[in-house]
Amino acid sequence: MRIPIIIPRDYTATDLDIEHRMAYFREDIGVNLHHWHWHLVYPFSANQINIVAKDRRGELFYYMHSQIIARYNGERLNNSLARVKKFSNWDEPIPEAYFPKLDSLTTSRGWPPRQANMRWQDLNRPVDGLLLTVNDMKRWRRNIEEAIATGIVRNRDGSTKALDIDTLGNMLEASILSPNPELYGALHNNGHSFAAYMHDPNHRYLEQFSVMADEATTMRDPFFYRWHAFIDDLCQKFKESSNVRPYTRSELENPGVQISSVRVESGTGAINTLNTFWMQSDVDLSRGLDFSERGPVYARFTHLNHRPFRYVINVNNTGKARRATVRIFMAPKHDERNLPWILSDQRKMFIEMDRFVVPLNAGENTITRLSSQSSVTIPFEQTFRDLSPQSGNARAPQLASFNFCGCGWPQHMLVPRGTEAGAPYVLFVMLSNYELDSVNNPDGTEMSCVEASSFCGLKDRLYPDRRAMGYPFDRPSSSAANIQDFLLPNMTLVDVVIRLQNITEPNPRNPQN
Repeated sequence: MRIPIIIPRDYTATDLDIEHRMAYFREDIGVNLHHWHWHLVYPFSANQINIVAKDRRGELFYYMHSQIIARYNGERLNNSLARVKKFSNWDEPIPEAYFPKLDSLTTSRGWPPRQANMRWQDLNRPVDGLLLTVNDMKRWRRNIEEAIATGIVRNRDGSTKALDIDTLGNMLEASILSPNPELYGALHNNGHSFAAYMHDPNHRYLEQFSVMADEATTMRDPFFYRWHAFIDDLCQKFKESSNVRPYTRSELENPGVQISSVRVESGTGAINTLNTFWMQSDVDLSRGLDFSERGPVYARFTHLNHRPFRYVINVNNTGKARRATVRIFMAPKHDERNLPWILSDQRKMFIEMDRFVVPLNAGENTITRLSSQSSVTIPFEQTFRDLSPQSGNARAPQLASFNFCGCGWPQHMLVPRGTEAGAPYVLFVMLSNYELDSVNNPDGTEMSCVEASSFCGLKDRLYPDRRAMGYPFDRPSSSAANIQDFLLPNMTLVDVVIRLQNITEPNPRNPQN
């Protein structure tokens, strides 16, 4: 008889802490595994530059994390919380506390907590190679903000070049691809360090870093989202600057292609209703998340899940047969005040649900697509696979394919939680012109796993979409005040409801004793 260790829903805090409402998202094991694997696939430094210099990796750093913030903000609205407040005044205290209650097996100690209202302090930790002041961070921030405002980057040799989103992502993180590390620093990475060492900034107490410094745990901390809201805001400022022009009609339309209807069908028979619920799953934590030799250690944790559904899209193609890229996004219908969004805010709330290429015949076409086929997600078994190959050095070159297969948003978190009353969302579907989307990709190695290409790209190949990541919502519109004004014949908007069934079901895949 194998008895799993039950991880309670209220493991790290109680509802006395309003941020604890978001624990199901922040502390989801699959979400944290995705984030860890993304950074294994896209490291910011390596001894061989080609490991870092993957196609559009700076832009993907911006886009993947921007989508995490959009998903987090949508979940906050479902929980009657305002959107996350970016951390931009680095002298003020941080009201959010976090007590992770995790043990580190490498140090045999608990991960350090953070009390409420702690502040960033200058770091003097030679043992960790950290000699940084908050003023260093402010200087790098000013230089980055100047580059965003002028659209010009200064290289190490004094020459200049035009700023683009890929360069900005690499400057902000910073990766070794940054054009000028002395001038622009490593704002994102060092922000994580300042947050991770607040409890012992000068190593006086020989304390280790907190969860904010480890890619496998950092998304558990509420401060992760405040910091990334700041990083994302810099990217959005660039996208909103005069150096990035809004899309023209010809870049958005797809002449001859008209969407006549879209509906979402779920197994319950209801149309345009998505159903979420809680599921208890048993996961073997001995296989990589816990490096002990005690045999299987099953943990039973409760996570969000949804009933499977499918999209049914009816399209009229008045031209000849061709291909199109279907782009599906979703966003809350109303803001925190229950008012309709202005597009300049709502565009940052649209979460990518799927992206795929379809052939269109002349005349009427019906496209069906299962929720489990999403280009954003990987299946449950792929998220929670045997991680033991990584137990030596997770960054070893021979693990490149293995690591790639762990990158992808978990399928069980594809759909936002919604509410028991039913949260109103809008589903946006667009069929873009494949001639302007397509990338001439070499034949790569056939992967033995599902590739979550929207967030993770394709292994050893070009990112499979020529458009800017997040298109068509990656930049503001010059003419549309709201999403209805934005629509063209090759786009449509459907009202959907996400209804939470507040029940907990056992995962049918759980090992039977």
